[in-house]
Amino acid sequence: MPKRVDHQQRRREIADALLRVVGVHGLHGMSLREVASEAGVSLRLVQYYFPSKEQLLLFTAAYLNRRLAEEATARVEEAGPSPRTVIEATLAALLPTDPDTRRFHLAHAAFAVLAMTDSTIAAQAVLAGPDAREELLVQQLRMVLRPPSDPRAEAVGLLAMSSGLATSVLGGSRSVEEALGVLRNHLDRLLPAPMPVRAGSW
Repeated sequence: MPKRVDHQQRRREIADALLRVVGVHGLHGMSLREVASEAGVSLRLVQYYFPSKEQLLLFTAAYLNRRLAEEATARVEEAGPSPRTVIEATLAALLPTDPDTRRFHLAHAAFAVLAMTDSTIAAQAVLAGPDAREELLVQQLRMVLRPPSDPRAEAVGLLAMSSGLATSVLGGSRSVEEALGVLRNHLDRLLPAPMPVRAGSW
């Protein structure tokens, strides 16, 4: 009986190979032949699943977003239920903290740059992740901020800061520990711990 092939899994394996290539060489000059070599399959097989380079890029962009979202969700679930821990975990998930996440973030940055000049990639919502993260942060900030603070504006600012810190980590100008320290310092000022209630201070 012939072995049953999981075609979706095979597509994901090829997408993973493309992400490994992009993490080292970027998207410019990437070829299907190079991806096939990295995946350990024939060029013909890659072309069977992705007849064009554009189709491979589109599938991989969507796949990358799902992987990053899964990473962020796992961090948030591990962090605990308080707004502060959810916010910190969400922002920390934007940082490349190990070889795997570094590869994903390098690839995401490459796709983001491509989306600026490629309307097809942009239409695929390569940058859809930030919208979901923004809504999550707004939801959490609304629980702890009081007027005149604007949860939406703070969420946008936090994401922009985290994105800049991620770039500095990827570029080697700042360590992961330094970037996390900056995030925590900012959150300490934005979300100070409640003052303990002293006996007789009613």
